[in-house]
Amino acid sequence: MKSKDFADCLTRYFTVYLPGVKNVSVNTIRSYRDTFSLFLSYCRDFEKKNLSKLEFKDVDAELIRRFLEWLETERSNSASSQNQRLAAIRAFFRYAQCEFPQYYAITSKILDMPFRKTAKPVIGYIHKDVLTELLSLPDQGTLSGKRDFALLCLLYDTGARVQEIVDLKINDIRLESPAVAKLTGKGRKTRIVPLLSETEKILREYLSSRCSGTDYRLDEPLFVNRLRQKLTRSGVAYIVNKYAESLAENGGNLDITISPHTFRHTKAMHLIQADINIIYIRDLLGHTDIKTTEVYARADTEMKRRALEKLTLNLPQSQQPSWIGDRDLLGWLNGLCRE
Repeated sequence: MKSKDFADCLTRYFTVYLPGVKNVSVNTIRSYRDTFSLFLSYCRDFEKKNLSKLEFKDVDAELIRRFLEWLETERSNSASSQNQRLAAIRAFFRYAQCEFPQYYAITSKILDMPFRKTAKPVIGYIHKDVLTELLSLPDQGTLSGKRDFALLCLLYDTGARVQEIVDLKINDIRLESPAVAKLTGKGRKTRIVPLLSETEKILREYLSSRCSGTDYRLDEPLFVNRLRQKLTRSGVAYIVNKYAESLAENGGNLDITISPHTFRHTKAMHLIQADINIIYIRDLLGHTDIKTTEVYARADTEMKRRALEKLTLNLPQSQQPSWIGDRDLLGWLNGLCRE
């Protein structure tokens, strides 16, 4: 095996395996790329390794551990950020384990490295009355206002990821009955999501205003900026944040930070609360594993439990005898229910 086997394997991973075999999205490749750029920079600057001659035997679990420790101490990365980096590293070594079984001992130790425990955040979602207020803010007398209104409604109605929304083209939307949107999600997988009749009307009005008197193609992006360029993820975040701030300034009851992804959580929680079959919710959100969808069901149960715990009831003190201080526990148990 050549001395630069690690570099060759990493190159094939990014240029052949991820885009060609796994067919992952550009954003996923970028995320993995950023992790390895950071990791290789650490190896060069702090471990004094020659990257062009890096071998698998040089990259072991102990090196990965030091890298994660460096992320925490020098870059102040949170446990979740460290877990994200470790997940990208483990994904590569899972690939390398099949490509180079002779390095099984090295790769298996890296794959066995545990993720750090993190506190499970409570899923934040927008309550229905707040959502109604938020959707009333865009000025529908302007084209940009109609676009923003359609964007917010589509984010909620489809429960789409923000990247799925910005990737939508005009011909991905069917406005004839039954109205649907074709979303392309993680792994380039497509799914067809039905649209409510209200959303269909909103989109129809937006497209009628946007395409009126201008040349357009059906393969153009559905949502564009003032320069008629594809709206970006940051552009969507800016629009959502603009109306969230406006709502807060006008006294809106906002108890969470609203982002584009909050609409996805909101749709899921509203469906759970409406007792919609969780299999349908899984398919709507494009989850590959039902366990991912069950998070929303557990979150809803937890919220109900916390609400019940806030109730204060003046219950009478128990008159049952206590065994505290009684060494004869068995005798106490035997005498509990005697008349």
